[in-house]
Amino acid sequence: MGKIHELDNILANQIAAGEVIERPASIVKELVENSLDAHSHRVDIIVENSGLDSVRVIDDGDGIAAEDISLAFHRHATSKINSRHDLFKVQTMGFRGEALPSIASVADVTLTTAQAGQEEGTMIHLRGGKELVVKPAGARQGTDIKVTDLFFNTPARLKYLKSPQTELTRITDIINRLALANPAVAFSFTHNGRRELFRSAGNNNLQQVVAAIYGVQAGRKMLEISGADDDFKVSGFVSLPELTRASRQYITITINHRYIRNFELTKAIIQGYESKLMVGRYPIAVINIDLDPVLVDVNVHPAKREVRLSKEQQLMKLIAETIRKRIAVENLIPDVDADQFIPNDDEVADLDRRLKEASPVYHAAPISAVPATEKKATEISTPEADNPAHADALDSEIPAPIVIHHLEDLNTPAMQKFDERYQNEGEVTPFSAPIPTMTKKPVKPANIELDVHDKQDQQQNRFPDLQYIGQLQGTFLLAQAGDGLYIVDQHAAQERINYEYYRQKIGEVSADQQNFLVPLVLNYSTVDAMTINQHLDTLAAVGLELESFGQNSFILRSHPTWFKEGQEEDTAKEMIDWLIKNGKLTVKEFRMKTAIMMSCKRAIKANHHLDEREAKALLKRLPQCENPFNCPHGRPVTVHFNDQDLEKMFKRIQDSHTPYADDFDDHEF
Repeated sequence: MGKIHELDNILANQIAAGEVIERPASIVKELVENSLDAHSHRVDIIVENSGLDSVRVIDDGDGIAAEDISLAFHRHATSKINSRHDLFKVQTMGFRGEALPSIASVADVTLTTAQAGQEEGTMIHLRGGKELVVKPAGARQGTDIKVTDLFFNTPARLKYLKSPQTELTRITDIINRLALANPAVAFSFTHNGRRELFRSAGNNNLQQVVAAIYGVQAGRKMLEISGADDDFKVSGFVSLPELTRASRQYITITINHRYIRNFELTKAIIQGYESKLMVGRYPIAVINIDLDPVLVDVNVHPAKREVRLSKEQQLMKLIAETIRKRIAVENLIPDVDADQFIPNDDEVADLDRRLKEASPVYHAAPISAVPATEKKATEISTPEADNPAHADALDSEIPAPIVIHHLEDLNTPAMQKFDERYQNEGEVTPFSAPIPTMTKKPVKPANIELDVHDKQDQQQNRFPDLQYIGQLQGTFLLAQAGDGLYIVDQHAAQERINYEYYRQKIGEVSADQQNFLVPLVLNYSTVDAMTINQHLDTLAAVGLELESFGQNSFILRSHPTWFKEGQEEDTAKEMIDWLIKNGKLTVKEFRMKTAIMMSCKRAIKANHHLDEREAKALLKRLPQCENPFNCPHGRPVTVHFNDQDLEKMFKRIQDSHTPYADDFDDHEF
């Protein structure tokens, strides 16, 4: 007897369910898409225990004829395509005929349906793929399907489901995407019979749907876009550059009102913003693409999220150009409260006082022929020397040069005083204190051995003492040291400085909190609110105590004292935003990643011109970092050109087979 045999229908459907039905969210997606194919104007989704107990979808669509109701649960039975030619121009959400039999094979399903003009409808009950009851039933136009006991006969699949909160989040996300793709359909989503998580009006106003999902404030910052060419028509809404999120999950792309995932199209949306988006930030966008079904192949995966596009590059160019042109005409300066920038009388008086103190009349002292090292200590400690201007004048005095012609010149009194001065250069005393008498230190022998494991010496010599020269293109700082020219990326430098500051401060969580004058109210979408509720303890561990304030809102009454003044609200929102992006994080990971994120957002950007004081302060702080060589993202902070490199660039050093002077005997250097 042969070993090959045909699988029975129930087992085949259970195998198919492994690809189509992954979790309760998959059931919601397939059933709602069937409702949309049935030309429904209203769809109600009701779930119990995050869909683990039951999923119910009610619509007002066309319904199913009584004679077709049993056939609808047969594999590859569908009313949406008739021949292979239809497969190349699919215009419905479903077409495989796998959803209903796959669901029925791993769950308990009850479906009640009626068509327009019928006095009564039909009810069918299946369990594990087996048809139990088919009978007439009272029903209104449309379909009411209820799925219970999911994966009762496939315990392995049930075991790998996530927590109820996670599954509810997945369902909410699917419903949000379907509502954004179909603004003309009224959706409602209810959990556990009493909590309505989402509702849309179904008035074909996409901006209202965006506001219902992401909040009213986000809805007001959305820009309507529209563009077309010979093959594609692009429409939808994109957010202003000031409204961004930490991940690409807030970008929704639909093709002929079918939600899809496509990396290249997502990249095209981001390219449309050009340089107006911060690094690591992404816009909120809802883009629908209308095209001839011939140009898209949806028969790629049973879940139907991945598609193949013809003329993809043409479409990417259209999307990017449409967004670029729309944003180009907008005033991208965010609205702010102008009153906060008007200083009060006390602030004006304090500013005037500090300006007068910092700008005394400059009187340069005459240049003395006596070396500065020979001045008495009493002369340096006078009140005039404490004056900044006078101190500058003292520093400007140039001692007479010491010229060494012979070995014996090293033993002259002037050379000994010079040696004493620089032997004790590291010893610093207060300006008001008398300078102690310098004692001659023994000269170190010339054959000193360097300990390569001496960490103190390594710390002192690991980063040069940079002297500021100027700024290049508002982006790079030019500095010099004894070994050549240094070019410093000002953004990367301050990002490193900020990172080490925030890393330390976020880890130093204490009971000391600063109360907001007015408690901060934070509004999020339903999906984001669920994520936040799961990680309230993680936020509390870094000093953010959030309290529920309505369905999708939270109130923050205080913040850690290390928050920089004037940036308290932005810092708190950025930390919460990072948690939403990463989802599951330990406190340690959250602290590290938050420090990286805030250091980048608070760093100087390119094309930001610094004055000399600001640039010198940045170069002074950089060597104090634990790692001054790279930013937290791994980019180099500085590039070094040594003297030899510079000489090579100017042809002062040539690799020639003949002596340089042989060719240029008369050249004057």
